[in-house]
Amino acid sequence: MAKVHAEAKRAAESGDTVILIGHEGHEEVVGTMGVAPERTVLVESAEAVARLEVADPGKVTYLSQTTLSVTEVEQIAAALKERFPGIKGQGAEDICYATSNRQAAVAAVVGEADLVLVVGSANSSNSNRLVELSRAAGVAAHLIEDAGQLDRAWLEDAATVAVTAGASAPPRLVDDVVAALAAAGPIEIVERAVAEETQEFLLPQRLRAGARRP
Repeated sequence: MAKVHAEAKRAAESGDTVILIGHEGHEEVVGTMGVAPERTVLVESAEAVARLEVADPGKVTYLSQTTLSVTEVEQIAAALKERFPGIKGQGAEDICYATSNRQAAVAAVVGEADLVLVVGSANSSNSNRLVELSRAAGVAAHLIEDAGQLDRAWLEDAATVAVTAGASAPPRLVDDVVAALAAAGPIEIVERAVAEETQEFLLPQRLRAGARRP
């Protein structure tokens, strides 16, 4: 999120209008728009691109909410590039790596599943995108916050159930859902690895210095 803020600040200071791809009210969008509110406009869909008004069409940069689906960002970015041929912007690698990995995982297994269960909060953009991706592939999908929201009726015609989670969902919640599925009848559990997450996040330097003190 800090990277998006820095890019928004840099673009605005250079005189560009910042077009932010995202959903109104999302905390990341609110924070990013707050960096340079007078030079930032929000776009939520490819259709909305045609209605955008900017001070100088030749000085435009686009950024995106990092928890959106890669496909969604690419569609809107394509519309922006058609409307503003000289627009500068970010690449798909700037989408949150954990979000991208989960989207790739769903895409890899959805064709084998009769049902997809996504563990995550109802207000989590990236969790909702996983549900949308599954349904777009023609597979029933439900977002649940924990095992207590699992509806046994969903399992009646589902021989293969794919279980995934939003980027911030604790692993124990996924384990609880798998345990609930096992309690419903005999199952075979198969884990599918699509990407290895090796990225590490360091504490700020002042905190690291404090941790070294005896």
